[in-house]
Amino acid sequence: MKRYSLLGPLFYMLLFCAIGSAQTLPLPASALPQTPAQPADVGAQIAQLRSNYVMRPGDQIIIHSEMDEISEKPLRIDADGFIDLPTLGRVKFSDISLETMEGNLVEALKKYIKTPHVAITVVQFSSDPIFFIGAFRVPSIYPLVGQRNLVEMIASVGGLQAGASKRIKVTRRAEYGPIPLPNVVTLPDGTGTSVQINIKALQANVNPAEDIVLKPYDVISAELVESIYTAGEFSRTGAFPLNDKDSLSVLQLLATCGGVATTGNPKKAYILRPIGDTARRAVIPLDIERIIKGQGNDVPLLPNDVVYVAKSKGLQGKELQLWLPFIGIATTIITLLVRFE
Repeated sequence: MKRYSLLGPLFYMLLFCAIGSAQTLPLPASALPQTPAQPADVGAQIAQLRSNYVMRPGDQIIIHSEMDEISEKPLRIDADGFIDLPTLGRVKFSDISLETMEGNLVEALKKYIKTPHVAITVVQFSSDPIFFIGAFRVPSIYPLVGQRNLVEMIASVGGLQAGASKRIKVTRRAEYGPIPLPNVVTLPDGTGTSVQINIKALQANVNPAEDIVLKPYDVISAELVESIYTAGEFSRTGAFPLNDKDSLSVLQLLATCGGVATTGNPKKAYILRPIGDTARRAVIPLDIERIIKGQGNDVPLLPNDVVYVAKSKGLQGKELQLWLPFIGIATTIITLLVRFE
């Protein structure tokens, strides 16, 4: 009977150990706020612009389809914007986007093919192209006709989206020489140069030198404003834009979001920081209470960091669900011990 009397305390010991361990678990991935995906590399973004490209007289294209008469042959758009196609006749191509033209040809080919598929590739541009990618109002491939400056071209493509960063990036191929600005950097693979430009200063003509003359195949990219995110027990959770800042301190974030909620434990917080271009995050413990009291360093927060504050007491939500199986196992073991006692 003495051994049996120890089973009750043993059960509660296992239960409290489980609870103590569960409170130290990092934030479940499903509780993370939805942060923007990392931008694709420049090559991938340019490929995505293909469907938006508006064809012009002089462009040379190749049509890929099931109709041998028109497929896989270089075809040039004439000065009037047309191409004479076998079977289909004289078809207008200029001033039409690739995606729209592909749809037009699919409809035309349905007279001859039950389920046609069409893809168009521009193999030679009538004018040297430049590429506007990212957070522009109309990202696309544009012809570089004559000498065009950066400010002029940004205006002609509709400018930036409302949520765009105040910095744009210009990348130039090596064969056209380095970008003539003092803060230019060489690309890691040596294929060209790039430079960051403040769009507000550029448009205000603060630094006229930054209004550079564009060269063929220049890539002008803009990103959406990066943010820091709060999750868990904050007065306000969500995204807090960095705007022109490179980082935000913990105290600055607290002032912006209204601080830790009364239900939160400021001693038990985490910074969930992206690891490179992966979907994984490093979990960095954070004692907000020490920072508020001036006993700890005011940690700088980086773009796309998520700051999470745990609840102040007890198991919550999914943390409890994680430990229910272990509690059940402990209960089963103790029940068996009692049965065979």
